[in-house]
Amino acid sequence: MTGTIRLPDDLGQLLRARREELGLSKSALADKAGKVREVIYRLEAGEEATVSSLLAVAAALGLSLRLERTGLPSASEVSARFQDDDDAA
Repeated sequence: MTGTIRLPDDLGQLLRARREELGLSKSALADKAGKVREVIYRLEAGEEATVSSLLAVAAALGLSLRLERTGLPSASEVSARFQDDDDAA
């Protein structure tokens, strides 16, 4: 599983998809990562979490992080992200 993560929601969607692919509940993933369930909710929602929590959850999902040089999200990417929020409301 790979993906370009440009926004916090991108990360959350990738983590959720991997968790579901593995058939893990949020509680089971939290236990496996040695974190509380709230961490899983926050990460999957694209909310604030510590780097150590992100790394622990990624490892528990069999994922690693790779950083590459890139620019900021384009205006259309940001606009589409906020449009999704408006559509959900």
